[in-house]
Amino acid sequence: MPRVLFIASHRLNRSPSQRYRFEQYIPYLKENGFETELSHIISKSDDAFFYSGKSLLRKAWILLKSLYKRYHDKSRYNQFDIVFVQREAIMIGTSYFEKQIKKSEAKFIFDFDDSIWLLDTSIGNKKLEWLKNPEKTLRNIRYADMVFAGNAYLADYAKHCNNNVKIIPTTIDTDFHKPAKKENTLLTIGWMGSHTTIKHFEYAVGFLSVIKQKYPHVQFCVVGDARYHNKALSIKGVPWSENTEVALINSFSIGIMPLPNDEWAKGKCGLKGLSYMACEVPTVMSPVGVNTEIIQHGNNGFLASTTDEWVHCLSILIEDADLRRRIGQAGRQTVIEKYSVLSQREKYVTYFNEILKKV
Repeated sequence: MPRVLFIASHRLNRSPSQRYRFEQYIPYLKENGFETELSHIISKSDDAFFYSGKSLLRKAWILLKSLYKRYHDKSRYNQFDIVFVQREAIMIGTSYFEKQIKKSEAKFIFDFDDSIWLLDTSIGNKKLEWLKNPEKTLRNIRYADMVFAGNAYLADYAKHCNNNVKIIPTTIDTDFHKPAKKENTLLTIGWMGSHTTIKHFEYAVGFLSVIKQKYPHVQFCVVGDARYHNKALSIKGVPWSENTEVALINSFSIGIMPLPNDEWAKGKCGLKGLSYMACEVPTVMSPVGVNTEIIQHGNNGFLASTTDEWVHCLSILIEDADLRRRIGQAGRQTVIEKYSVLSQREKYVTYFNEILKKV
């Protein structure tokens, strides 16, 4: 039975990137004869400290524990047939552990779903930014026997130094993310993300202010950063939880995914929009990167760049319940066909078997 070691930062069901990139496939891998193990370095008790702007001593302790864990992993590489690294083995600027995988008997798969060759540090860790080295991404890609890229933009970057690159879109478990009866009678425009992506919600404040004036009955919901507060829009952030995520998305009447048009955003894999769409929530996204592939404007969602475009798209959805229903249903069908675990799981198994057969 082939053994796979998944190397990532967080425990199961903690990180959206991990969850939607590989965790959802673990049961299917097991069904197809693979034995899997996850090695993570940030514990539940360390989580709050890791992303805060305080407790530098605690962060130093987290780093020391992480190094110990990765050295322990290194001693076991040869016990596995595949070592799968999601984004990076450790959060500092070394590729030492990835290089050791290359030297081991295990096959090395490197997976990434963002433009991680660019420096993008959470607010809580700005003081430690000097420890990071995004240029290591190219080295990690070079060391890998196979690369999983979340979209064509990322794949094109990886192909500069690796000729075995596979596009695996970020996918949704449509048995988990599914529509439910809309209990909320209030019309709600919602955004779901995290404390690291809340900065992208700020791009919505301008057009949402216009919507608030135009439609006083509309309310707004921000999920993912409980610390977020916007008095003008009457928004207080709601914490994210796996147990409440789907119910919260289903409380949205419209889901939004605003993004800047920059190199980092071009590498995004559309996760927020896909999660709304899977729940039949009509979705409006910025036309950046893979979003333009996911959305067929006016058919399964809407694309908006300027304030006027955002206000127009949101207005027609606010005013037409039947349009919201039709767009929502078309969105879910798109996810099922192209961006679901069901649509991609055979590729996952095929690529794992393919790399094992390589001499």
